[in-house]
Amino acid sequence: MSKYILPVSVIGTVIGVSVLLRDHVTGGACPSKAKIKGKTVVITGANTGIGKETARDLAKRGGRIIMGCRDEEKCEAAAREIRSDTCNHHVYARRLDLASVASIREFVSRVNQEEERVDILINNAGVMRCPAWRTENGFEMQFGVNHLGHFLLTNLLLDKLKSSAPSRIINLSSLAHVVGEMDFDDLNWEKKKYDTKKAYCQSKLANVLFTRELAGRLQGTGVTVNALHPGVVATDLGRHTGMHQSQFSSTILGPMFYLLVKTPTQGAQPSVFLAVAEELEVVTGKYFDVLKEKDPAPQAQDQEAARRLWEASARLVGLSPDTTAGSVPAQKPSVSVGQCLAR
Repeated sequence: MSKYILPVSVIGTVIGVSVLLRDHVTGGACPSKAKIKGKTVVITGANTGIGKETARDLAKRGGRIIMGCRDEEKCEAAAREIRSDTCNHHVYARRLDLASVASIREFVSRVNQEEERVDILINNAGVMRCPAWRTENGFEMQFGVNHLGHFLLTNLLLDKLKSSAPSRIINLSSLAHVVGEMDFDDLNWEKKKYDTKKAYCQSKLANVLFTRELAGRLQGTGVTVNALHPGVVATDLGRHTGMHQSQFSSTILGPMFYLLVKTPTQGAQPSVFLAVAEELEVVTGKYFDVLKEKDPAPQAQDQEAARRLWEASARLVGLSPDTTAGSVPAQKPSVSVGQCLAR
């Protein structure tokens, strides 16, 4: 029996140190105890991971939660769980496929019909390093879902957000934006060989540039918008990465990885912080690394790039490049994606 003592002790020590290290690097919990009773929150990708735990936390604070998810059945199951856990019966599942312009417009139409107000919009959903897939409208999947889908959703909800002011928009980006590059000649990867990592990093840079441009356009409206990096979190987001592609990674590296990274509950804290913290009510156009405001990468502070991205995005999803309101009707594209970007 004694021969097992040392190995067990070593394993126990490694696990203990890993847990303590994880607790240290998570950034902590949202310090605000603010309640949001009477406020309506729209969260995308809320049936799992960070989005689900953000919905749970804000439901505990009394908010009316609208969970927008591609799989409505899974979304309803998550909503039931949260209603039961929080005793808040105002948690609702709604279908929202960010890879479909039509689905986004249907979702917004329902929100506008059913909800008197939208106080908080959390653009949480995302895809990471997926194969060279295309959205329903022909956009590269990561750029289409992570940026264009949320760009359209946000613009279409702006009238409701403005009428509910003071209100907040939170865009989930990533530390990956620091190596991102905007290729305005080929945003949708139609000309060059597809690189799943570079495409992801471009989409995360787009999140920060979108935040910067939108903040400027919303000055004086009472609507704030900020971007954040939630930290490294153990969610399904990385299912297309190498960690899940080999037996060695999944059986040996995987357990070590999950000991060091955040849980979804911990990963939700930055989103909750930006949504409820009293001291952030008028803070806008900023980037947060977990719970701390930081300067984003230099390319994310390029105002001209932010303007160009806005104009290209608006044309792609059928909005006027000058709009920041949801009342602009869809335009029927008469050109290809590539032609649109070349304008």
